[in-house]
Amino acid sequence: MFEATPTPRVFATPLGVDFTAALVKGVAERLTGQPPHALARVEIYVNTSRTQRRLRAIYAEKGAGFLPQIKLVTDLARRPDMSGLPPAISPLRLRLQLSQTVSALLDREPDLAPRSSLYGLSDSLADLMGEMQEEAVTPEAVAGLDVGNHSAHWQRSQKFLGIVAPYFAGSDDHMSVEARQAAVVDRLVSLWSVAPPDHPIIVAGSTGSRGPTARFMEAVARLPQGAVILPGFDFDQPRAVWDRLTDQMEDSLSGGEDHPQFRFASFAARVGIHPGDVRVWGSGAPANPARNRLISLALRPAPVTDQWLEEGPKFTQVSEATEALTLIEASSPQLEAAVIALRLRRAIDEGKRAALISPDRALTRQVTAALDRWRIEPDDSAGEPLSQTAPGRLLLHVAGGLSDRMTAEDLLVLLKHPLTHSGNEARGDHLRRTRDLELQLLRGKLPFPTRADLVDWAAKRATDPGAMDWAVWVAEAALSLHAPGTQALADHVTKHLAATCLLAAGPGGVDAGMLWQKEEGEKACAQMQALEREADAGGTMTAAEYRDFVGAVLREEEARDPLAPHPDIMIWGTLEARVMGADLVILAGLNEGSWPSAPGADPWLNRWMRSKAGLRLPDRVIGLSAHDFQQSVTGAEVWLCRAKRDAETETVPSRWLNRIVNLMKGASEESAAALEAMVARGRDWLTMAERLDEPAARIAPARRPAPAPPADQRPNSLSVTQVEKLIRDPYWVYARKVLDLKPLDPLRQSPDAPLRGTILHDVLRRFIKATWDGLPNQPEALLLQIAEEVLDGTAPWPAARRLWRARIEKIAPWFIATERDRRELGAPWKLEEKGQAELGAPGFTLTGTADRIDKAPDGRILIYDYKTGSAPSKDQEKAFNKQLWLEAAMAAKGAFGEPMDTALIAYVALGSGGDVRDHPVSPGELAEIIEGFGKLLDHYGNENNGFTSRRAMEKVLFEGDYDHLARFGEWDETMAAETEKVGR
Repeated sequence: MFEATPTPRVFATPLGVDFTAALVKGVAERLTGQPPHALARVEIYVNTSRTQRRLRAIYAEKGAGFLPQIKLVTDLARRPDMSGLPPAISPLRLRLQLSQTVSALLDREPDLAPRSSLYGLSDSLADLMGEMQEEAVTPEAVAGLDVGNHSAHWQRSQKFLGIVAPYFAGSDDHMSVEARQAAVVDRLVSLWSVAPPDHPIIVAGSTGSRGPTARFMEAVARLPQGAVILPGFDFDQPRAVWDRLTDQMEDSLSGGEDHPQFRFASFAARVGIHPGDVRVWGSGAPANPARNRLISLALRPAPVTDQWLEEGPKFTQVSEATEALTLIEASSPQLEAAVIALRLRRAIDEGKRAALISPDRALTRQVTAALDRWRIEPDDSAGEPLSQTAPGRLLLHVAGGLSDRMTAEDLLVLLKHPLTHSGNEARGDHLRRTRDLELQLLRGKLPFPTRADLVDWAAKRATDPGAMDWAVWVAEAALSLHAPGTQALADHVTKHLAATCLLAAGPGGVDAGMLWQKEEGEKACAQMQALEREADAGGTMTAAEYRDFVGAVLREEEARDPLAPHPDIMIWGTLEARVMGADLVILAGLNEGSWPSAPGADPWLNRWMRSKAGLRLPDRVIGLSAHDFQQSVTGAEVWLCRAKRDAETETVPSRWLNRIVNLMKGASEESAAALEAMVARGRDWLTMAERLDEPAARIAPARRPAPAPPADQRPNSLSVTQVEKLIRDPYWVYARKVLDLKPLDPLRQSPDAPLRGTILHDVLRRFIKATWDGLPNQPEALLLQIAEEVLDGTAPWPAARRLWRARIEKIAPWFIATERDRRELGAPWKLEEKGQAELGAPGFTLTGTADRIDKAPDGRILIYDYKTGSAPSKDQEKAFNKQLWLEAAMAAKGAFGEPMDTALIAYVALGSGGDVRDHPVSPGELAEIIEGFGKLLDHYGNENNGFTSRRAMEKVLFEGDYDHLARFGEWDETMAAETEKVGR
């Protein structure tokens, strides 16, 4: 297949060539004239599973015939002649072992790092160990670095590196996957030096960025029938530029590694050839040779300004280079995703194979969501993180229940999960009971439900015979999870899996229902089984640490949608882009920090220390990303996309996009015009994308409503507090009393003002009952004792309890002092007394609950109302707040017993240090209130008058329960209400 050559065989495909197609075509060309079975002797090594699948698919499309042996580079570890090497320790076990050693060190020296960074430090140590073993860097080489001014940081790093020295040494007991791969390559090179294989061996698509892979590629290139095929080689780059890259290899800190072709220059030097002598593989032609030259010039190693000034004006093919190039600069990531989805949709109509390439996973998910508008599912090479799949989410929710007390919201998340109760056919009953539990027990009532709460609820469901078994199952599966303190990892895993399987099976269900089914279920099961196998290496941990650890384990694995995605719409990572091809390529997220991504923090070695030790620099990652960009931008039709702003601030264009734009702006008038044409094409598409969400016809805004139902449908009963609603927001009364619409209580009950008011009312009610016959010697201590008991029983939030207790302590002296004054006026008579009376209009019932009624020595009563905030002002009371006046009127009608006169009404405000606002009640004032109330009822009893929305709101920003129903926002309070008769 290959002719003998004096130098190692290194080939490459030009930029803009579909690498896998060119590889297959080149192999066929070299086997011309040989028997068909010659192809079966060809051994091809690639670096990704996707490349492997694509090669097999191409050969399958050719029909029946022999296939080459298509393998992954990592398959070398499974060769029969490597059986003597010890097996590698699993990455999960290695992580657990490292976490234990790091934990022990942090226990001894807690100042080194916070415990919250335990698993992050363990992972980064594992990464450093793998990199050292790949690059053949010994611990002694790192320890011998002259750290100079970095001694303090280095001493901390040395303490961590010292405890894991056995792992870095790569002993048989602790051989990592990276160490074993390096050992495999070294043994293979040794074997080949004695007995080289005589059949063709090709390493295709790798750049040799990792040490073992580079050594393997070098060995293959030197075989009698071996060859290396590099992807996306810049054959337009001048020899002098290659020489500059080669010179920069002597000093890794010079910055050359961030060039897209640096790895190829490095590999060429490794095998002893000049990069300019690399030969073209096959006969595949670039999609756009002119663009190859333009991009090559734009990405020259710095400094490039002199080259641009010299060569830019001479470049006369700029129009040809950019005729299929479009520049998109959207105003937001959402618009960027929308315009990309629109172009992908058009590609289907055009019969084109299109690929979106971006390292920004948030953006690719937005594009996937935007494509759902047309029911298009792209073929996403990255799949979906296991933690985002249905089994992964259920596992994480249950793990959260282990670490934290189960809230009502958490419980409903578990019960409504699609895999919960999937083990039998009674899921419909399960969902019905879940709904009833939510509405009848959880919303606004139980922030932290218990087993007893569920059992009591089920006992009241006489018509539902299965409710009790269901409630017991929920309690056992979900409400008994919380496990404070530390436990062995194996115990955490056992309890976690048992609870998850019980939830998935349902009461009386078998196995784990549908939990472990489909691809995502199988992968989730495999991950948890691996964790179960390696749990003995995990030591002990808290439930919170276990939750975080499981989340990290599940995020590392990915699952693919079992349904067939669209075959011509792909989403690729940058690695796949090196060796794949498409008719339309969209490069998205071209902003600094995204493409290239910002280098992560290294807690162990700085850039200088990495260079001196022989480890990889962040520049190498940038250089690989630059090569991915260069390979992708040279396709047939290409879009360059970015968003000018992200969620927080303005963005900076990617350095490579900046180079292209700056070169074209200043090279010549022709190039500037070509750039403007690229931008103009992008603007046209952005305009279309912006119009996607425009309504087909303009909808007129709603008018301010004032519905007028018939007289017989209008309310004939109100509470004293609802009278204020009738004055301020009559629409509220219409929605509540006529339409019978009640807002749902919040699911996540929080320690808010209404709950604080309820608790404070309960404290004062108990205090008054306990001191009914007179105040004790130490009433303040009694008040605080009662407050403690009430808070412990009704406020399950420690922070809120402390805060509210402090407020009660602050107001207690004032309350006791004013309570003595109230006791001098009268004695407590009734607490939380409910009453009703016909008042205001014939047949109309007014109801109310008085917080407190005292009786004076002369037989008259005093009505008090507790306010947790401030009391209403005089003007507020006169215009809106009629509550106590109406209660006085009800008392005169005998609503609270026999008809009684009211001597005094008073608001006892407990906010801002305390305040009492009282009003003596005269017959004349009371008669005026009753007359005004009658007029109010007469007005709203007339079916010609409507219930206006937000008629007299004190504050414009005041939110009503039914503002959304009234479509407030499409109108405001300055607009006149339009009465509309309804209900006829």
